[in-house]
Amino acid sequence: MGSALRRIQVGSALSAFGLGFTVPYLYVYVAQVRDLGAGTAGVVLAVFAMAALAVLPFTGRAIDRRGPLSVLVVASAAAAVGAVALGVSAGVTTTVLSAAVLGAGTAVMQPALATMLVRCSDASTRTRVFAMQFFLQNLGLGIGGLVGGQLVDVGKPSSFTVLFLIEAAMFVVLGVVAATVRMPQNRAVTGSTSGEAAAPAAGLRALLSHRAMVQLCVLGFVIFFACYGQFESGLAAYGTEAAGIDPSTLGVALAANTAVIVLAQFVVLRLVERRRRSRVIAWVGLIWAFAWIVAGYAGLGHGSQTMATAAMISTYALFGLGEAMLSPTVAPLVADLAPESMVGQYNSAFALVKQLALAVGPAVGGPMGASLHGPYIVTFVLFSLGVTVLALKLGRRLAPHQDNPSLAPVPSRVVAVSLPESEPAVAPAATR
Repeated sequence: MGSALRRIQVGSALSAFGLGFTVPYLYVYVAQVRDLGAGTAGVVLAVFAMAALAVLPFTGRAIDRRGPLSVLVVASAAAAVGAVALGVSAGVTTTVLSAAVLGAGTAVMQPALATMLVRCSDASTRTRVFAMQFFLQNLGLGIGGLVGGQLVDVGKPSSFTVLFLIEAAMFVVLGVVAATVRMPQNRAVTGSTSGEAAAPAAGLRALLSHRAMVQLCVLGFVIFFACYGQFESGLAAYGTEAAGIDPSTLGVALAANTAVIVLAQFVVLRLVERRRRSRVIAWVGLIWAFAWIVAGYAGLGHGSQTMATAAMISTYALFGLGEAMLSPTVAPLVADLAPESMVGQYNSAFALVKQLALAVGPAVGGPMGASLHGPYIVTFVLFSLGVTVLALKLGRRLAPHQDNPSLAPVPSRVVAVSLPESEPAVAPAATR
């Protein structure tokens, strides 16, 4: 990778390291350490998610008009302020407001970072770039969580304040590192005279008329709803209630998930990077369907407790394998579908879909996983098979070089153009 890419990846990994310090302990911090109660802790977690939903619809336009670098610097500064404020907040109002600022800042960073990676890569390297980001972010989250767990003490609020200050420092580092990056010139920002420069004016209407992108967003919602939206809610409730595993085992299962991602990422990358993206995503659906069947055995199979525990840990590990296969396929595909002048809007739209799935997933899966054990497993086996069906349907709408980037004729620093179907095609700009 070039110097710009290395700096972006380092900053992204450090911000994930900072998040790992606090995210696993946010509920405990609000409910027990600050003694604000479970109700307030639930409100804080909801506000954290809702703030992201509030800012993401406006983020894409800002990225495409102002550039991802400036947006990222502002977002990292806002996240740092929110983290510091949350670390010293003791009242309900200040805690909720701090969580809103932190949630908004971290949400905006995602599409800004993705757009920077797109601008600093080309169709031939983008798959590995996003796989590297996913690998480093998971590694950062895992290490941050482990280190944070050694520092926290429920009886000492100051220990949690230290965690939030470390998190804030990592966001500041991200902003500083990003500010040193020299981004390639973007014609959409600097004012090209080509017909494509007017694309941002169409905004949401143009995106919704792009059927392949709409199908990818639907597929993305199902992916995040059926997997990520269940990790800390429905699947955790199912594991403790139906499978009878000890709550501490959930930490082992999450560690197994992260370990599989870290260990398998680049092995998986070598296997999938020259294959059709839609087929790889379809295989992920089948792997996750099998994972849910294994979870069904853990809670409904009437085996020994040891077998049930092993089955639940295996479920999380299988999800990790699927995640490792998705990282080099879905995010680069969003970039390759986007017109050059709308990369930020496409990334923000997909981030919004992800956030919606992460908000709806726990609300649906939590109650089902706790009480409707059989229907819960059947429902998410079907959702996982739905991933396979939707991926194969999407593959029929993709151009050959979008579905398999190894077929791209010429490497380019300009993101592949795929205009909405209602618009006339525009010849790609000459590479430099």
